[in-house]
Amino acid sequence: MKINPIFETPIKRPILIAGPCSAETEEQVLQTAQELAAQNIDLFRAGIWKPRTRPNSFEGVGTVGLKWLKKVKEQTGLKVTTEVANREHVFEALKYGVDVLWLGARTTVNPFSVQEIADALEGVDIPVLVKNPINPDLNLWIGAIERLQKAGINKIGVIHRGFSAFGDSKFRNTPRWQIPIELMQRMPELTFICDNSHICGRRDILEEVAQKAMDLNFHGLMTEIHPTPDAAWSDAKQQITPYQYKELINNLVMREITTNNQLFLKNLDGLRQQIDVVDNELMALLGKRMQLAEDIGLYKKNNNISILQPSRWNEILQKAIVKGKEKGLSEEFVALFLKAIHEESINHQEAVMNKEGVENVSSK
Repeated sequence: MKINPIFETPIKRPILIAGPCSAETEEQVLQTAQELAAQNIDLFRAGIWKPRTRPNSFEGVGTVGLKWLKKVKEQTGLKVTTEVANREHVFEALKYGVDVLWLGARTTVNPFSVQEIADALEGVDIPVLVKNPINPDLNLWIGAIERLQKAGINKIGVIHRGFSAFGDSKFRNTPRWQIPIELMQRMPELTFICDNSHICGRRDILEEVAQKAMDLNFHGLMTEIHPTPDAAWSDAKQQITPYQYKELINNLVMREITTNNQLFLKNLDGLRQQIDVVDNELMALLGKRMQLAEDIGLYKKNNNISILQPSRWNEILQKAIVKGKEKGLSEEFVALFLKAIHEESINHQEAVMNKEGVENVSSK
């Protein structure tokens, strides 16, 4: 089934989806909506049901909040959207005229929940946005899209909100940009939205992530807005005021996807050819490194030594991070790159060690 844009008519880029993390009171919702309507946003968002990590936290006002969203539509003319996590949420949201639904990260990660929602939407013509699952699993994300397609939903978009990761990071949810980029390559017809609020978890880097998304040709942004962010009932640190939001959007630099300038294209092609040469050299070096890993695996096999040597791995990683910083490479990139190489090296050593017999390294 063909996937169509979430809006029937073309809308300026970026598509702007904004509103409070949670609908708290009717006054808060309407005030936020009125200030955002003056900024010509495309879709007003508000969480009605809030899936929280731990119990005894604010989990949303429930169905009463849908009445407030209906008033937003009546008073401002804005289209509205909210998150649904089960069949009952879908039915309630449709009853109150919600224009667009979205599936949260904790829902996308569960195929049973996605299927329940897809079944509830069968025969309904409504746009649906799908947030990435909390873990970095591209196939799980695609699977949720496919389940909605099979239910007859053809206006589908995705929301990149980052991925949970262990360890310290300046992000609440690590972006892992390569994952949505891979999805763009596989399903370019999707509408791609970046949820900079949930990636950041803090307001001081919201603009940085929003600009990154625009530079990567995302279609739009989903940002959490609150009249008094520090007093918000949920996710206070990542919300900003309508005025701060206006500044953020005005500061964005929108770039063209391509150009007909022949001189630019010629120079770009020359630089890309140089990158191809470097990539070929990298592949040759990686191949050589794996050959050395196999030699090490053979030594370990002949001397009955285990593959994994944690102290050696930690030493390699720390040295690489230091050297990477000297070359302008981020710690996150170096760690991901080295971990992938390390995993491949282990695979090569396992293949050698699982061969029967004893070999001589020098004879290879």
